[in-house]
Amino acid sequence: MPDLGALPLSLRSRSRWLRLAGVPALAMAPEASTAASATSAIAAPTLLWMHGRTAHKEIDPGRFLRLTRAGIGVISLDLPGHGERLEERLATPGASLEVVERMVGEIDGVVGAAAAEGLIRRDHLAIGGFSAGGMATLVRLCRPHIFRAALVEATSGNWESLQRRDLHDPERLERMNPIAHLEGWRPIPLMILHAEHDEWVPVDAQRSFVKALEAHGVPRELIEFHTFGRTGAPAEHIGFGRFAVQAKDLGTDFLRRHLLNEASATGDGPRNSA
Repeated sequence: MPDLGALPLSLRSRSRWLRLAGVPALAMAPEASTAASATSAIAAPTLLWMHGRTAHKEIDPGRFLRLTRAGIGVISLDLPGHGERLEERLATPGASLEVVERMVGEIDGVVGAAAAEGLIRRDHLAIGGFSAGGMATLVRLCRPHIFRAALVEATSGNWESLQRRDLHDPERLERMNPIAHLEGWRPIPLMILHAEHDEWVPVDAQRSFVKALEAHGVPRELIEFHTFGRTGAPAEHIGFGRFAVQAKDLGTDFLRRHLLNEASATGDGPRNSA
C-alpha cells in the first residue's frame, strides 16, 4: 500500500481517494478550490495521469503541485496490479503489455465515472503518462476519444525495439503497437519528453513514432518533442534526474497552453529539441 502520508499537506487537503469504474484513483482539485470542493468535484480542466511500472498513483507530488497551482485538476490512476491493487506478477517486465492493455480498456470507464461524479469537464480533458502509463496513453489515442491534449514521458509509440521483446505475447504486441494503428489517430497537441540515453526505452524508437505521425498527416507544429542529455536518473529512465524540475515545468506549461488557453509561462512558443 502506498504511503499516502507522503503527499504534502497542501495537496492532501485538496485530494480525494476513490474508485472510478473500479479503478483506484487520486483526484486533486486546483489550489484555488476549497477543501470542501476537493471532496465533491474538480470543476476545472483536468489531466488524467498514469504512472509507470512498479510505481503507484501517489508518486510524483511535485508534478501534481505544479499542475494544481496552475489551475489544472489531476486524476492519477493506479495501473492494474499496482498501488492499491498490487499484484506482484503484474509488476514484472514480462507483464507490462498485459498491464497496458488492461489499463487502456479501463480508461473510458474511468472517464465516464469521473464525469458522473462531477470531477471533470469532458471538453477540457488531457491524458498522459510516464513509461507504461505513456504506452497506455498512445494506444488509447489511436482510437476515437475526447481528449484535447496529451503528455507522455519516457515512453514509445513504436514497440519494435521494446526491451525484452521476447517476454511478450507477439499477438498482443501487434494488436496494440501504436505505430501500426495510426489510422485512428486524431491530431491533438502532443508533448513528448525523453532522455537521450534512456536504457529501457530507446529515444530513437520514439523519434520513429513521431515520423510515422507526420507521415499520417499530423502537423509537426502539434508535436513538441524535448530530450535531455545525461540525467543521472536510474537507467537514464526514471524521473529525468537532474532535469526533473525542467521536465515538470515543461509539462505544466504545455497543459496551461492547451487546457487553459494561456500563453507560455516562459514567454516562448512551442519548442522542439529532437
